[in-house]
Amino acid sequence: MANNGVASFQFPHLTKENYEKWYLRMKVLLGSQDVWEVVEKGYEKPQNEATLSPTENDTLSKTKKKDQQVLTLIYQCLDDSMFEKVADATTSKEAWEILAKSLQGVDKMKKVRLLELLKSLRGDFEALKMNESEAILDYCSRVKAVVNQLKRYGDKIEDVRVVEKILRSLTPKFDYIVCVIEETKDQDSISIEEFEGSLQAHEEKIKRRQEEPLEQVLKVKATLRNDAEKKNNFKGRRRGRGYE
Repeated sequence: MANNGVASFQFPHLTKENYEKWYLRMKVLLGSQDVWEVVEKGYEKPQNEATLSPTENDTLSKTKKKDQQVLTLIYQCLDDSMFEKVADATTSKEAWEILAKSLQGVDKMKKVRLLELLKSLRGDFEALKMNESEAILDYCSRVKAVVNQLKRYGDKIEDVRVVEKILRSLTPKFDYIVCVIEETKDQDSISIEEFEGSLQAHEEKIKRRQEEPLEQVLKVKATLRNDAEKKNNFKGRRRGRGYE
């Protein structure tokens, strides 16, 4: 492990919250320097080094040097409180195992909390339902907010599942377009944006149909009002001429 090679790497800082990621990154970095084996397997210290052959002694010396370099690298990743945990370690393998035992428990608790959070969010997702007075874009935004949270915490929820959820939870006024989408579109390939566009177009048609009768009523009222005003004006002119 050449010193120049080691210096070129930025070794990650270890905290109580990032042990799993730190472990993976360190394994890759140390492996790239051909020293991961000394961390993973360690080495056996002979009871009497004086009995070693020159070749064995040279190999042991190189292994010790490599191990101490790795131990120094591990120390550089630790703050003072972390360093206290491994201060008495004499090999990189020993330091590594101490950190694993002390931090894997924290990591397991994080995973338990994450699973509980994902379970809660999945429940929220399944319970989503469109309100009668709600616009389709507002409802889709509510759904996507929960979906984004699920993805943020590691749930690989696919678009087809989101589309199917929305289709199941729309108000009855969308029944027609739901049938059309289910019969004519491939739900596995339709994008969320295309799906929203179809629903919004249908919603606009419904609004126009609802507004047309109101416009007709307003036109009739305006016509009746104009007729009444013309009649009153005509009567006024007659009275002014002495017909009444």
